[in-house]
Amino acid sequence: MPVTIIDDAEVIIGYYPKKLIPALKLNVKIDLSSKTSWLAEKYDIVLNGAIRATQQLTDDQLQQEVPWRPWSVRDCIVHIISFPELAWLSHKQGSMSTDDMAASNVRIKDVATVETITQYGHQVLANIDGFLKSGDTASFDRVVPAHYGGEVTVTELLNIILSHSTHHLKQIYYYMEQDLGITPLNPVTEEDTEGIVTPTALI
Repeated sequence: MPVTIIDDAEVIIGYYPKKLIPALKLNVKIDLSSKTSWLAEKYDIVLNGAIRATQQLTDDQLQQEVPWRPWSVRDCIVHIISFPELAWLSHKQGSMSTDDMAASNVRIKDVATVETITQYGHQVLANIDGFLKSGDTASFDRVVPAHYGGEVTVTELLNIILSHSTHHLKQIYYYMEQDLGITPLNPVTEEDTEGIVTPTALI
């Protein structure tokens, strides 16, 4: 997990902008509460991009290990989808903790083929889209403890996780091209992801 230690005194665990920005005296302002319609549009783009990439692969290719961490291709793609699901579920379960992540991994352990990942992706997207278009401001503004972001509203968490999933989708595109020799069909472009903040370096 990412850990920031400042002057051997302050330890900030995870991606926690509300603590990191003042602690590191960063002169930046990050909008973590983008409008729900914008989030719905971007999630549609990113999750459909992950589904399209999955459908270009074989079940055997999904089991190959990626070079940047001890994960299979399946693990990385399912991660792109499952973290948004966890962020969405936080409005019901009240958190997105490491325990929530572990429970999710168990629940979706059999989502491991092109067909099952595609089905899972469409279901998660439908749930997120319906939520973001529901007008349920009480749920949007519910403050939840999250491993990514700290104490944030559900909308803020969905925004943070959107960036996280976009970053991993870029890694999958890179792996497809460099390691598998596959050119992604109709890939998500920089223009498509305008406004989504991701690290410059992929790996």
